[in-house]
Amino acid sequence: MITALKFLHIAALSVWCAGLIGLPLLLARHGPSDRQLDFSRRRLVTHNAYVRLITPAAVIAIAAGTALIFLRGVFVPWMFVKLVAVGVLVAIHAWLGHVTLQVGEQQGHYDAPAGGPLVAASLLAMTAILLLVLGKPPIGDWSVPAWLLEPRGQSLPVAAVPM
Repeated sequence: MITALKFLHIAALSVWCAGLIGLPLLLARHGPSDRQLDFSRRRLVTHNAYVRLITPAAVIAIAAGTALIFLRGVFVPWMFVKLVAVGVLVAIHAWLGHVTLQVGEQQGHYDAPAGGPLVAASLLAMTAILLLVLGKPPIGDWSVPAWLLEPRGQSLPVAAVPM
């Protein structure tokens, strides 16, 4: 079961990451001087890619990854750093959704941002995730603020603490 879940996670992650690289480049091709036919085609492709391919792949990748964390019991510091990098990918994904909507709804009145910075940010987060997963570096307590390591005298909302 874990092998199938890993396959699903990696397959969905591949589609999601490819979308986070391709969609900004496609959105950057929208221009205020586009003819109606070109605009309609590009809008249809970007909207359908985001809604029907990239977003479902992101949801599946995150759901499968979350299940893998709990099935494998991977509660180690490098995993939490990896989850921060995944959060960066989610933020980029949300920004792309916003841009896709703005470009589609405001033909000629909204200039899509350049694709390069979004692609660079996506590639940086993807590389960090890949290095963390493959290298599993030992990350010490220095990476966590001290107040997170101190008990606060309150009970946890769960019965047992994962080890």
